[in-house]
Amino acid sequence: MSVEIVTFGCRLNAFESEVIVREAERAGLSDTIVINSCAVTSEAVAQARQSIRRLKRERPELRIVVTGCAAQTEPEMFASMPEVHRVLGNDDKMRGDAWRTARTALEGAAKLDVPASEKIAVADIMAVRQIAPHLVEGFQSGLPRVFVQVQNGCDHRCTFCIIPYGRGNSRSVPMGAVVRQVRALVERGHAEIVLTGVDLTSYGADLPGAPKLGQLTKQILRHVPEVKRLRISSIDQVEADRDLLDVIANEQRLMPHLHLSLQSGDDLILKRMKRRHCRKQAIDFCAQVRRLRPDIALGADIIAGFPTETEEMFARSIDLVQDCGLTFLHVFPYSKRPGTPAARMPQVAGVTIKERAKRLRATAEAALQRRLASELGVTRQVLIESATQGRTEHFLPVAVDGAKAGAVRRLTITGHDGVRLTV
Repeated sequence: MSVEIVTFGCRLNAFESEVIVREAERAGLSDTIVINSCAVTSEAVAQARQSIRRLKRERPELRIVVTGCAAQTEPEMFASMPEVHRVLGNDDKMRGDAWRTARTALEGAAKLDVPASEKIAVADIMAVRQIAPHLVEGFQSGLPRVFVQVQNGCDHRCTFCIIPYGRGNSRSVPMGAVVRQVRALVERGHAEIVLTGVDLTSYGADLPGAPKLGQLTKQILRHVPEVKRLRISSIDQVEADRDLLDVIANEQRLMPHLHLSLQSGDDLILKRMKRRHCRKQAIDFCAQVRRLRPDIALGADIIAGFPTETEEMFARSIDLVQDCGLTFLHVFPYSKRPGTPAARMPQVAGVTIKERAKRLRATAEAALQRRLASELGVTRQVLIESATQGRTEHFLPVAVDGAKAGAVRRLTITGHDGVRLTV
């Protein structure tokens, strides 16, 4: 065995896991499991810890390295676990020299009872100012959908969010490097490219000339005409620029699907979250992009049970699903993260948080069912992901039978089973 990886959290972590495996194996590591952790909720951290304990019970001969956002924000906690051999920082995990150092350290530590402090290799993430472009060669040729990291970190300080302390400040991959990565992936047969980052719409602020995300998408589509489908992952709608709106309106190769960082439908809660938009701005943005691209599918992140949230405030988040015409919802029960301002605010009872999250998920399910029903009789371009499933331009799942993965097929929707469209 060489290196295995267990990934928690976001799409960016999924992309970075591919880089981690490549760099760790190039550094000569073997018989090692890497945990690429997430810090967005306390539950995500707990899941990483549970996974570490389970893996060590099942495979005691293997060495365990923990990295990712939770390793960056809570290195001492992971280092204190007897199952863990090494804790590697979030920037270091992408660098080959850090993995070569890790290999030397692991080879020198024949026992697990080394001091916890000697296990930690976590640098100051706030001191990181650049991001190196990584072309993931490990993506299988012809894999339908692949990710390209164009940005990392975040300059904003939402009161509930620990991620800037795990990812550092915002930094961007130069446009030319992104275009080269996209071109290389398209030449390898990948039909859909997904641009990903922590705060995607902050792209370019640290680069010469301060290009924006819209300019980047235009450059990709102009210089890689062979790309069939370009998709954008989660954005902060308040930062959407004119070029991005122009591409949404006029470029069919940009998929009509956006996921928005809304978080709440109540203005006072948004203010206490230190968000940069109000309820009306969120609704107006959704109406604007729907005018530009009438069939667009919109998703959003919404937190249930943020500190001080009353029932009336929560009701405004429920109403936001209808008011913004949302199809997809990522529901986050509020999770108290030590060190964040929200952790010091008056907390909502845990049972109330769970109940509100349940109601919000039910609202989301009803919205999804309405969208599935609206697709009947419509012909869509479906990217085949496997022999049994594909995705429309709007990211709706489609049940298929025996199709070739990687192909884009024109299919007419005849129904749905409550989960997937059928043809």
